[in-house]
Amino acid sequence: MFTIMFSILMIMIFGRLLFFALRLAWGIGKVVFSLVFLPLTLLGIFLKGLIAVALPALIIIGIISLLTVPSRA
Repeated sequence: MFTIMFSILMIMIFGRLLFFALRLAWGIGKVVFSLVFLPLTLLGIFLKGLIAVALPALIIIGIISLLTVPSRA
């Protein structure tokens, strides 16, 4: 009886910890993509001479970031 109760409680606790870890990893992944991967990709496109691709991409990303990030007013 105690084994079943212990198993159920352990699954509940570690299930919540797993869910929290996945949410945290998703948030960290978005930050890393936004601050590291995206600027390096745009810089690489620019340095390869594809300014006609890099500039519109930069403009679109800038507009999206202005519309989605809440203002601190």
